[in-house]
Amino acid sequence: MNVWVLAALIAVVAIVVVVKRLRGEPLNARDLFGPALVLTGLGIWALIKVDDLTGTDLVWVVVGCVLGIALGALRGATVQVFGKDGVLWQRYTGRTFLVILGSFVAMAGYGFLAIRLGMHENARPIQLSIGVGFLGEALVVGYRGLASGVPFAPERERLR
Repeated sequence: MNVWVLAALIAVVAIVVVVKRLRGEPLNARDLFGPALVLTGLGIWALIKVDDLTGTDLVWVVVGCVLGIALGALRGATVQVFGKDGVLWQRYTGRTFLVILGSFVAMAGYGFLAIRLGMHENARPIQLSIGVGFLGEALVVGYRGLASGVPFAPERERLR
């Protein structure tokens, strides 16, 4: 797949997720974990396709994933989780966007440092970075939803 097409597809998915969560949406497991797992899977797939991957690259990737999950978890702590119409809902807040901005700066700095200290640039798939961030957020939001005692929203009906 063309790199620009893949980048555009990832950007569209990320923007759709953020816009839906800014407006507020019913919280169900598929919508919470789906984008995170798809993007993380695409990132791992892109990483596997790198020909000249080294042990140094893998160390930087693993540490970057841990950092991404931690920043996503921090973002998840700022998401408003509430009951509405008998089911869970979620909504991004102003603090969520501050954490998103801070996360972007932290990850950009981490990426710059990694490249300067020997990581191959093609060993940094952006979809993996975005995916693990969404995964960290999903884990915290999902836990908070379970702890609330309010049931998760049912899956939406699909058109057939």
